[in-house]
Amino acid sequence: MSTVPARRSRSVFPDLSEFFDAFPFAGLRPALGGNLIRVEDRVENGRYVVRAELPGLDPEKDIDVAINAGQLEITAERTEEKSEGGRSEFHYGSFRRSVTLPPGAKDDDVEASYAKGILTVSIGLAEQQEAGKKIEVKNAE
Repeated sequence: MSTVPARRSRSVFPDLSEFFDAFPFAGLRPALGGNLIRVEDRVENGRYVVRAELPGLDPEKDIDVAINAGQLEITAERTEEKSEGGRSEFHYGSFRRSVTLPPGAKDDDVEASYAKGILTVSIGLAEQQEAGKKIEVKNAE
């Protein structure tokens, strides 16, 4: 499995999968959402870019990307079976991750691509307006 260094998410809740990786009790992870997708995000050239680690999947069959109510939603399904030397092994599971989009994200300007086990989603951002407007206070006397 390929490893991509994960950046801290800007969301209020950190990625719990990394927190529970530190515990030797592997039984805790599935009950608390062990199938989270590891992501990193950044703003680059006026676009919000999210990279998700999803190795060994067929992007046309196994990965869905959607934007809904200000959230980027990534879902994936893995079903894999290997047989060799009279022995078989299978790996399966559903994976889901939602990322809150930054202000100004354009849900009609989204591109997604998959290469070498990494899903990259790029979302256009509206130009940021000034932080505020200064209001002149007049003397009323």
